[in-house]
Amino acid sequence: MLIKQISIFIPNKKGSLSQLTDILIAHGIDIRAIAVFDTTEFGILRIVVDDPDRAVEILNKEGIVAKVSKVIAVEPEDKPGSLNQIFSILRDSDINIEYIYSFIMRKKEMPYIVLKVDHQEKAVEELTANGINVINKEEIYAKESL
Repeated sequence: MLIKQISIFIPNKKGSLSQLTDILIAHGIDIRAIAVFDTTEFGILRIVVDDPDRAVEILNKEGIVAKVSKVIAVEPEDKPGSLNQIFSILRDSDINIEYIYSFIMRKKEMPYIVLKVDHQEKAVEELTANGINVINKEEIYAKESL
C-alpha cells in the first residue's frame, strides 16, 4: 500500500522546474503529484510519477540526484472533518506526520492526500482498520488512471 515518491534538491532559480520536467516529458514519465518546499537557496521537489524506478534512473543519468522514499496516499471522504479523522487516527496510534500534500487523479476528481509518517506500515494498518481508503500503488501508477 506504500507508493514511491521521488525527492530532488533543485536550485531556487528561474527555469529549474521546467528543466526537470523537460527531462521527464522527453522520456514519457507522467507526474501524478507534485509539491515544492522552498528556501532562498534551493527547493525540495517531491513528485509521484507513473514509473518511479525508471524516472530515478533517467534523472540520475542526467546528473540529477533523486532519492526515492515511500509514502502513503489516502482518499478522504468528501465531508467536513474527514482530514481530522485521518489526523486523529494517526495521533491516537502515536504516529507522527512529517509532511502532507494533496493531488487529484483526473478520473476520480477527488483529492488524494500524500502522507509521510514515521511508522508507515502501522499507519496503513490503522487507517485501513478505521475505514480510510488507502490507495494502492497500482492505482497511482496505472496509465489508464488518466
